[in-house]
Amino acid sequence: MPLASTRSLITEVAASHWDEVGGLDDIKALLRETVEWPLKYPQRLAFVKTTAPRGILLTGPTGTGKTLIVRALATQSDVNFIAVNGPELLSKWVGETERAIRDVFRKARQSAPSIIFFDEVDAIVASRGGDDGGARIGDRMVGQFLLEMDGLAGLDGVVVIAATNRPDLIDRALLRPGRFDHIATLALPDRAARAAILAIHCRGRALGSDVDLAALAKACAGMSGADLEALCRRAAMAAIRASIIAEPGADFAPFAITGGDFDAALADWRTATPEGASKLDAVA
Repeated sequence: MPLASTRSLITEVAASHWDEVGGLDDIKALLRETVEWPLKYPQRLAFVKTTAPRGILLTGPTGTGKTLIVRALATQSDVNFIAVNGPELLSKWVGETERAIRDVFRKARQSAPSIIFFDEVDAIVASRGGDDGGARIGDRMVGQFLLEMDGLAGLDGVVVIAATNRPDLIDRALLRPGRFDHIATLALPDRAARAAILAIHCRGRALGSDVDLAALAKACAGMSGADLEALCRRAAMAAIRASIIAEPGADFAPFAITGGDFDAALADWRTATPEGASKLDAVA
């Protein structure tokens, strides 16, 4: 069970699998090698006298799958997974944030083999030396995090993975080898990855014969994985709307999500997210 001081900070997440992650093959390979292999093949690491990396930092735009891929890694590796949202560690009380950081790492050691996943880690390890009212709270948070990372030396089965879309804010001391040994950037999906993501989110759904996921992937250039998931939901709701209009009663005939539903969903997404629309227009 989580320690009392961290119970409200640790997030339970649903299990995921590699086949639920579209694209990102190079990132999957990196995580398998750096996390799965040390757990499955420790004798081979010992044979060449090397150790598993202590930390991995994932960067990239919002919605590119940083949390999803770590969740899949934890499921496939069959290890304990501790997910912490960085901003939730912050406290107005002196010393409480440092205590929360200590408790998260203590829980990870107690439940090893385990993965600690810090989402939005820039909130707690921003570059030191900024003005925080003279209390130097930010400096103390970074110092505590560094102590915990260095304290993992000699302990097996604990890997720290962090995610941020603002790597420029992170204190440079954390980015050296021995702390975050690998820094991996998740880019927006290319056309092939978009087609794979659309196929994943359309899996098990009744699609009309006019739905061409390859063509749709081309039309969605510039969209993130989260955007594509939302697009599929919007298309499903458009199909439901059409079904209710045609048959408003409780009974209904089977219906499919059509190409027109996806077109309407894409137009709706453009209207609802003008920033995304301008991004699509820029790459069109």
